[in-house]
Amino acid sequence: MANLMRTSNPALNEKAFQGRAALGEAMTLQGTVNKTGVLLLCVVVAAAWTWGLSHSETPQAAIPWMIGGIFGGFVVALVTVFKKEWSPVTSLIYSLLQGLALGGISAMFEQRYPGIAIQAVGLTFGTLFAMLLAYKTGVIRATEKFKIGVFAATGGIMLLYLVDIVLRFFSRPVSFIHEGTPIGIAFSLFVVIIAALNLVLDFDLIETGVSNGAPKYMEWYGAFGLMVTLIWLYLEILRLLGKARRR
Repeated sequence: MANLMRTSNPALNEKAFQGRAALGEAMTLQGTVNKTGVLLLCVVVAAAWTWGLSHSETPQAAIPWMIGGIFGGFVVALVTVFKKEWSPVTSLIYSLLQGLALGGISAMFEQRYPGIAIQAVGLTFGTLFAMLLAYKTGVIRATEKFKIGVFAATGGIMLLYLVDIVLRFFSRPVSFIHEGTPIGIAFSLFVVIIAALNLVLDFDLIETGVSNGAPKYMEWYGAFGLMVTLIWLYLEILRLLGKARRR
């Protein structure tokens, strides 16, 4: 069972990278890095669009794009998970849709807390490079116990978020998820740490795919999985900074 819990990211798990390329080129680390850069560019371009709309004379114009990006991105992510061979196309669509959502969400936070968006971006990329360095130097190792621990923590967070969504329909949300109290800030900091640790598991899974000679299209899938974690990390950092500003 432990061997199956390679990562809590649903897009990146050991089964996703099983099998070797029968024909043609195999997955490479450099190819995955290049494709991650392409997906990041798609996110930035789409985010700039809704960010601009949010700062225009009619900021409400960004809301439909933001909502469409949220739900559209979720649907495309599910398609990508179940149809990995489509990832060269669906990962690009996912990144554009998520960019639309992130641009609108970031603008909403920025209007309330000026300067928060650039801080969140800086902390997200700083965390990415710190986790990559820690992984490559062996400071953090993706052992089986480590993977199971991160998997359990991530699952618990997702379950709590799901409960909160249900309770909000009855106007009784889980207060510390949203409030800037010491407990609320501590919770958000914990979630940010777990999201950052998921990056380590993603790095490990991508390396596994490369060593197993996974098909070339898995470069796109690996980049997509990494984007899922990065977007989650960015949103949690944004939430944490917002709570801290409220104090």
